[in-house]
Amino acid sequence: MLKLILLSALTILVLTEDLVLQPRYLEDVPQTRVVGGEVAKPHSWPWQVSIQVLSDTRWTHDCGGTLIRAGWVMTAAHCVDSSQTRRVVLGAHNLLTENGTEQFMRIKDVSKHPQWRNDVYKGYDIALIELSTEAKLNSAVKLASLPPPNMVLPNKHPCYITGWGRTSFGGSPSSYLKEALLPIVDYNTCSEKWGAKVNPTMVCAGRGRNSGCHGDSGGPLNCQVGGRYYIHGVTSFGSKCSTVAQPSVFTRVSAYIGWINQIINRKGAWS
Repeated sequence: MLKLILLSALTILVLTEDLVLQPRYLEDVPQTRVVGGEVAKPHSWPWQVSIQVLSDTRWTHDCGGTLIRAGWVMTAAHCVDSSQTRRVVLGAHNLLTENGTEQFMRIKDVSKHPQWRNDVYKGYDIALIELSTEAKLNSAVKLASLPPPNMVLPNKHPCYITGWGRTSFGGSPSSYLKEALLPIVDYNTCSEKWGAKVNPTMVCAGRGRNSGCHGDSGGPLNCQVGGRYYIHGVTSFGSKCSTVAQPSVFTRVSAYIGWINQIINRKGAWS
């Protein structure tokens, strides 16, 4: 599940019809099959958030994000460029139906990376949202784990993109949280596909039809290391909701651990 910046600034998932490897901690239960993809088990990605904008009197999903502290959400800088009124929804699965697990949070402040220049191809597409109140952590709302500084995953390492974005280029957004398996694509290979539009502070993933799409921007790239999921990427941009020609591109979180800690520590770290 924005603004388009030339080749589609990425923001939920175009998933293939093929079966994908499920995260180990998901129960082996039948998954609802939707057009072009697969719905995640409710609250299996409990750090995923929906960033919504107010249009007249209605809130609509705009971008994804990741809960990294009880009072902090990580997202893409291009998701918070405009002066629209926004809120953050935690613990959601179906955006059209409330089931009592949702937490609706007002935004206190937004910190975009100081080197962000309103161009995803120049990098620094990362921002932190400070919530007005702390999230209540439970089975539907949990904190994500961030990787060690400068950690780079090897080629073909399995990761999952998650979000409520469009299910095809020009198609409709998904009301249910979706997931897709996107293996890591090493920097040299990604550079061959994207040229100077990518740099080492980005991470690429996806080969085939699985991809992020409009509405997924800002959401997490979830990668399992040592039996635990870490957020290695923030969804940034791609090519027409497909990775057949070019991989999806993410802000590499491990390149910004120092900046993330600096912002949170300066404003007061919430657990």
